[in-house]
Amino acid sequence: MSGKKKQVQNRITQQMTVLDVVSTCEKTLPVFKEYDAIAGECICCKSLFESIHSVAKKYDFDLQKLLNRLNAAASSNLL
Repeated sequence: MSGKKKQVQNRITQQMTVLDVVSTCEKTLPVFKEYDAIAGECICCKSLFESIHSVAKKYDFDLQKLLNRLNAAASSNLL
């Protein structure tokens, strides 16, 4: 390796499903749990096969903020 930190190659995108995200990186589960409280229901239970974009729209979440939180959680996995 060149000594540089490994960059996340599979960034979480709005097209990915909730299942894609949690199966790729378990460290994103706490992010979804926090959003469960806002949604009033378990996102992983009710929207597992929906895209992140659809989830944000369905629950009126800020899509970019959700993506940023998920990507931050996923990248913390590399530390």
